[in-house]
Amino acid sequence: MSADALTLDLDKLFAARLHAARARPYLATALFALHTVESRQVPTMAVDRHWRCYVSPAFVDRTPTGELAAVWVHEVSHLLREHHTRSDRFAREHGLGGPAERLRMNIAADCEINDDAFGDGLVRPEGAVNPSFLTLPDGLLMEDYLRRFRLGPRTQSLSWLDCGSGADGQERDWDLGADGAHGLSEQERDAVRFRVAQGIKGRPGSSPQGWQRWAEEAFHPPQAWRELLGAAIRSAASGAGAGQDYTYGRPSRRSAGVPRAVLPGLRRRPPRVCVIIDTSGSVSDAELGSALLEVTAISRAVGGRRDLVTVLPCDASARIVHPLCRGEGIPLVGGGGTDLRTGFARALRAGARPDVIVALTDGQTPWPTAQPPCRTVVGLFPRPGAASSWDEDDPTYEPDSPPAWARVVEIG
Repeated sequence: MSADALTLDLDKLFAARLHAARARPYLATALFALHTVESRQVPTMAVDRHWRCYVSPAFVDRTPTGELAAVWVHEVSHLLREHHTRSDRFAREHGLGGPAERLRMNIAADCEINDDAFGDGLVRPEGAVNPSFLTLPDGLLMEDYLRRFRLGPRTQSLSWLDCGSGADGQERDWDLGADGAHGLSEQERDAVRFRVAQGIKGRPGSSPQGWQRWAEEAFHPPQAWRELLGAAIRSAASGAGAGQDYTYGRPSRRSAGVPRAVLPGLRRRPPRVCVIIDTSGSVSDAELGSALLEVTAISRAVGGRRDLVTVLPCDASARIVHPLCRGEGIPLVGGGGTDLRTGFARALRAGARPDVIVALTDGQTPWPTAQPPCRTVVGLFPRPGAASSWDEDDPTYEPDSPPAWARVVEIG
């Protein structure tokens, strides 16, 4: 029978999915969330970002059920690990485009999945590419593999490979698109990932290390800290009361109700920001350099008015308040103990009181007992749990957490 005359053997296909769910029970929610679409344009099986699985009838007909089960697991892994989003981001950051680069991304994504996908009830499908095929180590991420190989004679035999837009982010002719039937919404996709992560975390040791790492990140996703820090500063700077003052330059309209009196009007001005940088001995030179970079980003977050941004180095005592002209020209003197309370007090005693105080610190400091009369954002340099509570004079010392009245963002 010709390939065009074949109909999709759903019984065989769904039996393979059941086999896959039994072999990898923590992936069952994701496997059964995929909606199958028959397609003769697909070489084997492929997925799109909306959780549709496009299946070739000829491929199902010629492939044993055990191998089909492994392909089910492989395809759903692309979606759980969000290879489409990561491929788009990598291509954008590195200026990559074209079908050759998308094939390379598909190969790298397959290497991330296939290094520990098979065995324990799943047979390795014919033609499945793994890192050893490219003489690369196991256990790396797609982005790491992309930096370590290029297309060449070794990868010529993989030109057929196509796991769909769900693997490399490039839409295909057979994709039904965002408005097509049976696609999952963004909220539904997130719910599926969360349920899978719950299953992995609920049975530690029953899944490969790569999946355990994925589940940990699903519960605690890495923060886009620079965006969060900028958003926190903009929110603080635009809040009620920030950058507002009374002026007689434009009298209040209420003056009409008070005979022979002129009332000042409330005017909004650009907010003033004071950045306190922790220069104690526990903050590394690299972190101080990062703090100066953040000062420049902070000035952009408030509209680029560098004349309204000041920098205050502080360890156990506060030093000179520097106007922001060029970040690299600010001397970050310190190296002693840490007490940012003096920094807060010095910032509030400045000639023009700030509307927002931003403290960049490792958190090993006492904090003011009372909330300052301005908005506060704390950028925390990360510390391992053991190191954050270490003190040579007091082994039981644990630093105070930032106060509840401060908006806290961890700086990666």
